Amino acid sequence: MNLDGLRVAVTGAGRDTGRLLAEAFAEHGAQLFLSARSLAAAEHVASVVSQRGPGRAEAFRCDLGEADSVRAFAATLADRTEHLDVLINDGAAYIEGDDLGDASDERIESVMAAGGTGTVLLTKHLLPLLRASPRPDIINIISACGEIGHGRSGAHPAFCAAKHAHAGLAEILSRRLRPEGIRVVSLFPPDFVQDGSRQANGDLTARPVVDCVLFAVGQPRDCFIREFHFEQVRH
Repeated sequence: MNLDGLRVAVTGAGRDTGRLLAEAFAEHGAQLFLSARSLAAAEHVASVVSQRGPGRAEAFRCDLGEADSVRAFAATLADRTEHLDVLINDGAAYIEGDDLGDASDERIESVMAAGGTGTVLLTKHLLPLLRASPRPDIINIISACGEIGHGRSGAHPAFCAAKHAHAGLAEILSRRLRPEGIRVVSLFPPDFVQDGSRQANGDLTARPVVDCVLFAVGQPRDCFIREFHFEQVRH
């Protein structure tokens, strides 16, 4: 797959799946704009990605839980590039807990702000750059927690609520942006691990999630893949 020169923004790129996404796109020649709450974490990933090549990466701070930080990141990108080909909404804080009381008010507010409001605002402010691209894609790494009736996760209810908000945003954007040729692709993986045995009876790992994103972005423009849903071991 040749994604040489493709301009890709990835949120939550400082670690885990966001880092794997950055590495995968760089391997195919993409130009990356990586953001994370920690600028140092984003800079580390950008440095590793750029050294390995062939793609190059720049690092930025963007805390999705802070509206000013979101707007600042979007404005900085607008200064760096006249268009954006792919926006990957990966950034989200995961918290565990069966009961609402298992997390503080401040933690709940942060999770909802990042997964809900922050993702909406960033997508809004980057839409002009996406509209300027000849091949725009919005990729949403949501979660099975955003599926109706899903109850097989140890995630806190606030995380599930944030993911339902993200899923609702993705659904309506898919319908309303398709006439413009903007593809909106959503992934709903269950709780997964970053690395594992890769066996049929094991947990889903991050690699297939990344592979699905690459597959969707690499399809011809007449192919609109709306959603990826995954089976899981846990029932």
